[in-house]
Amino acid sequence: MSETLQRKIHMVLVHPQIPPNTGNIARTCAATCTPLHLVGPLGFDISDKALKRAGLDYWSYVEIYHYESCETFLESIGANARLICFTKKGRVLYTDIHYQKNDWLLFGSETKGLPNCVLERCYQDVFIPMSGAHVRSLNLAAAAAVGLYEAFRQVW
Repeated sequence: MSETLQRKIHMVLVHPQIPPNTGNIARTCAATCTPLHLVGPLGFDISDKALKRAGLDYWSYVEIYHYESCETFLESIGANARLICFTKKGRVLYTDIHYQKNDWLLFGSETKGLPNCVLERCYQDVFIPMSGAHVRSLNLAAAAAVGLYEAFRQVW
């Protein structure tokens, strides 16, 4: 991994399914100079019109990486990468951990969350609180922005 990548917080989407969510997250990554890692299989073609439309003209400003599988991703980043897994089943409030440069913020698919092979490698599993019992989960793009900006608040 390059030294430049080692000094950044990373956004990781594992098996994203909804193109506009990924497009909106890409826009947030462009705005924050955050590398975006997409772990397949994806639920859409990376050239999908809805994906491009949601990201508007920001795609050229996104440092984007694509991995065919969780195994490929985990091998690529190495055993020492600090993975912060965002999940509604997390044990620690997302604001109660100390983020560091080179943390990897992982978010799972909109329908299934993070797979066990990723959760097993997590340094910490965290949750974003929701008080409405009638709401199953937050929108992926909203959750990713909340997590990323909390990490930025602490690191910068």
